[in-house]
Amino acid sequence: MTDILDEPIFEPRADKPKFLTHTYFDEMTLPEPVLKGLSEAGFIQCTPIQAQTLPLSLSGKDVAGQAQTGTGKTAAFLVTVFTRLLTEEARVPGEPGALIVSPTRELALQTYEEACLIGKYTGLTIAQVVGGVDYQKQADILRGGVDIVICTPGRIIDYFKQGIFKTGSVKIIVIDEADRLLDLGFSKDMRFILQKLPRYDKRQSLLFSATLSFRVMELTYEYMNLPEFISVTPEDVAVDGIEQSLIHVGSDQKLSLLLGLLERETWERILIFVNTKSGVEWLATKLKGNGWPAEGITGDLPQQKRFKLMEQFKEGKIKMLIATDVASRGIHVEDISHVINFDLPQDPENYVHRIGRTARAGKTGKSIAFACEAYVFHLEPLEALLNAKIPVVWPEDDWFKEDKAGPVPRNRYSQDRTRKPERKPRAAAPKRGERTDRPDRPDRPDRVDRPARPDRPDRRKEIPAFKFTIPRGDDYFPGTFFGFAPEPPEGFDFSASSADPIEDDDIMDFEETSPSEIPENLPAPIDEIDEIESDDPQKLPEELPAESSDSPDSPEEPPAESSESAPVKKKRRRRRYNKKKSPATASESSVSSDSTNNSESA
Repeated sequence: MTDILDEPIFEPRADKPKFLTHTYFDEMTLPEPVLKGLSEAGFIQCTPIQAQTLPLSLSGKDVAGQAQTGTGKTAAFLVTVFTRLLTEEARVPGEPGALIVSPTRELALQTYEEACLIGKYTGLTIAQVVGGVDYQKQADILRGGVDIVICTPGRIIDYFKQGIFKTGSVKIIVIDEADRLLDLGFSKDMRFILQKLPRYDKRQSLLFSATLSFRVMELTYEYMNLPEFISVTPEDVAVDGIEQSLIHVGSDQKLSLLLGLLERETWERILIFVNTKSGVEWLATKLKGNGWPAEGITGDLPQQKRFKLMEQFKEGKIKMLIATDVASRGIHVEDISHVINFDLPQDPENYVHRIGRTARAGKTGKSIAFACEAYVFHLEPLEALLNAKIPVVWPEDDWFKEDKAGPVPRNRYSQDRTRKPERKPRAAAPKRGERTDRPDRPDRPDRVDRPARPDRPDRRKEIPAFKFTIPRGDDYFPGTFFGFAPEPPEGFDFSASSADPIEDDDIMDFEETSPSEIPENLPAPIDEIDEIESDDPQKLPEELPAESSDSPDSPEEPPAESSESAPVKKKRRRRRYNKKKSPATASESSVSSDSTNNSESA
């Protein structure tokens, strides 16, 4: 196996595909530099998607095409771009005239390489703007002036916001693998880019996708000028040339089955897809441990290393590549004989793109999928998309080979784990004087022992908590402190109460009395007035009558009624229990009040 890595074996190119049409490129009105580049690249006859797209796109119409990868749609829009820029009279040299947006860096690299091949004699400058590459170097290339920019959304938006990339002179926009762009979360980025370009009637728009979903159709209706829809379905090109098979196997036996299939099958270049990044690393380590020259490619690898692995895979230095769905749209390698889905994809459309890596351009290939208990639930929507059942193959016992790599730990971020590792208990901190990491101190006989310090009393005084209290007695009524107590019953003895009322603190409320009727020269403060027989304010007494010496038990004489006076207006009196008084003070107030009432009655 080591000799295969050191000395790449270049096999002869396969025969031309059998599904080519009878339409030739030289029959179209193409510029001479473009025809020369196509002839040197080996493009003579058109594929179905090229034969249907080029007549419309070369006439200046917007096109939305559906075709599987590997059918020649990249050459279809590149020929349109080169022809449009070479025949555009109002184009300013050095300013970007075409923008090609790809979902992944690998796909952008593939498009860039094919553009350099076809546009070799056009004299147009082509720049690749993707992430993971020197930022300042790409910025200097854009400032120097380019004609065609092939990019991914994130990096080109960054240059646009900094004013490095100008969109005012863009004449044609190409969106490659539009469904993949939306699946990767670039919907807002694509809308931002399309909004910053010239209006839809001032530019030409081309969109290509393996599946025309509702989201892709919405994008075409919003930002394209009445596009022409062309569909070359996968069943017509790619899927018919692929021998598909499905094997139901447990997740703990997938590796043993894969080792057996690698020995049984006759393969030239094999591509294995796994759903998770940690799964790619684990499987690559396992295969290397069993003697297979496998390499893994994920989105976590540096961009330069990813490009290097892809280049080695194309040249044949690497025969076995393990990848995630990031690479399912960016691997344009001929002569991939087998594609193995170690995990069924969660998105049914990714299955179509995975198996599209083999049987490219009408050739034949083989696809094998493993359905385990973890991912078998994705099988039903996958077959619904294909509108067909994948043939099931039941493995024999001799198909399973023993794993000789030994245990390989998975990444702790793996999604395939069934349980979390147990945490080790933390050691308790040593108590004072029990530390073992310090050496024992030598005894000091010359040091005089200090007398033991006597126990000191606790100087902290207890601070009593503040507590708002109201003196309450046995006959306490809630709200008495605020004046809401009810009227005391007749014969109530205030001297026996612990909450005695204040000295006749009454509130006098005048009823139906206007302010003009209140006298200006009021007498001295009056402690208590019970009744007023007349409503004439001039008849108020100037002085209170002297205290009567009559006994409080003497009956009160009813007041004489006046026939000429108005109806008597009475005042309401409310008692308030405000503060606690001594029994002596309360009795004196009671006697004084009774004496006053008797005098007024007399």
